[in-house]
Amino acid sequence: MSLSQTLQALSEPNRRKILDALKKREMPVAEIAADLDITLPTLSHHLDILKRANLVSGRRKGQQILYSLNLSVLEEITEQIVKFLSPG
Repeated sequence: MSLSQTLQALSEPNRRKILDALKKREMPVAEIAADLDITLPTLSHHLDILKRANLVSGRRKGQQILYSLNLSVLEEITEQIVKFLSPG
């Protein structure tokens, strides 16, 4: 995943709200939707984009999929941004 693809995934406000909700803990779709004012199909679309950008991951627990932040990718992206912004 390139920095530009990740930044593109982060450019949408609802996707940033999803990531903010997942900072607290892993959550199923229904709980994420309760925090946001968007439809389930829209939420699924945003989660798909975040998964393709490796910003979130999902694991099955019974009938549900629990979503969580992929912290290692976020750390990598942060390092790339800092390196990009550093002089010299």
